Amino acid sequence: MKDSTKDDLDKIDFLILKALQNNGRLSNADLAEQVNVSAATCHRRTQRLFKANIISGVRAHVNPDVVDLSAVVMVGVVLDRSTPESFSNFERAIKKLTIVLSCYLVAGEFDYLIKIRVKDMADFNKLHSEKLLALPEVRQLRTYFVMKEVIENAPLPF
Repeated sequence: MKDSTKDDLDKIDFLILKALQNNGRLSNADLAEQVNVSAATCHRRTQRLFKANIISGVRAHVNPDVVDLSAVVMVGVVLDRSTPESFSNFERAIKKLTIVLSCYLVAGEFDYLIKIRVKDMADFNKLHSEKLLALPEVRQLRTYFVMKEVIENAPLPF
């Protein structure tokens, strides 16, 4: 099941995926009961989903306020040139910035849209001047401070 597709998954696989998206800390016994299969079957299926990279990982969601990263900033990035080399240079550099939560190559007004969490506007200003402006190939940055998170990291809707 190396290059798995949706067609390779059955009803039980989808039930397992939905349950784990909602609560990644479910014990195998609780998960098996929830999807109505034996614990051994559930374990085998879950391991297969991990091995096939259908489940790519499990991690804790940390409250950003507790770790003093309550401000969300979206930054639109316009590159100097639209060449494969420019995109590659930018992508290599942005992957090194641990403060970047997400980075998307987009169509439209920007080349990339990045999501960052910082302490406050002063923290972002420092990051902007010391790191973001120094990224290779960057011509322009457009910054948007998020006023309210309406939906964050929702489960996939399948």
